[in-house]
Formats: sequence, C-alpha cells, structure tokens
Amino acid sequence: MRRKRAEKRIRRPDTRYNDILIGRFINCIMEDGKKQVAQRIMYDALDIIAEKTKDAPVEVFKKAVNNVQPAIEVRSRRVGGANYQVPSEVRPDRRVALAIKWILNYTESRNEKSMSLKLANELMAAAVGEGNSVKKKEDVHKMAEANKAFAHFKW
Repeated sequence: MRRKRAEKRIRRPDTRYNDILIGRFINCIMEDGKKQVAQRIMYDALDIIAEKTKDAPVEVFKKAVNNVQPAIEVRSRRVGGANYQVPSEVRPDRRVALAIKWILNYTESRNEKSMSLKLANELMAAAVGEGNSVKKKEDVHKMAEANKAFAHFKW
C-alpha cells in the first residue's frame, strides 16, 4: 500500500445562493485567482436566466448540470500490446467535474457578446436537453456503447 489517501476538503458554498454546486462552478470559472470576476460572471448569468425563463435560476442551473453529467465513459487500457477503450462507470464526484468542465468549454466557444450571456444561454440550452455540452455527453455514451465488447478488460 502507498501513502494514506488525501481527505476530502469541505467545499464552501457561494455567498449569494448559499449553494455548494454554484460555489464549485464559480471556482472553475475563476482564472488567475480572480474570484470576484468569476462571481460576477456567474451571478449575471443567473440573473439573465431568471429574466428569460421566469423560473428559479438555481433550479435551471442544477437541471443543466444534471443533464450534462455522464453515466459511463471510456478509459484506455493497455492489454497485451494493444490499447483498448474500456467503458467504465463514472464516480459521482467526477460526473459533476466533467459536467462543469464541458459546460465551460462549450460556453467559451459560443458567439454571444459577454461571458455571462454565453454562460446563461449554454445553461438554458443544457437544462432543456440541447446544446453542445449535452451533445458531448451523448457522444461519450455512444463511444462507451460502441466499445461494450471490451468491457471484460475492466478490472
């Protein structure tokens, strides 16, 4: 056995909505330690969502993240000199991390004016099950389905 496993730190919720997931999302938006900028982007996006959908913005946000979370993914395994794409289940913590990462990646590649508008539109699209981040999840699931034959290499 190697060293002891690092203990999970307690995540701090965000200041406005007191929600841990939003706090985590803000931390992923943040670049160069500029948390204030990241918070402004996130809160402006949530305000835009509230304006456009007339729903609770936190619910739309959580629905979007849930719609993007992958259940299975493929991982490379080297067996006897060949690499196989082996489908495996995704841990709950990694699911959320992948969803956040994909949403932010496809947010940045959108063509709207400001980052908060891009984020709001990507979240609204993901909440109703469309948009590039949801498509990415479906592509990952298709890959796993296509490589089901190699599932016996999982250990």
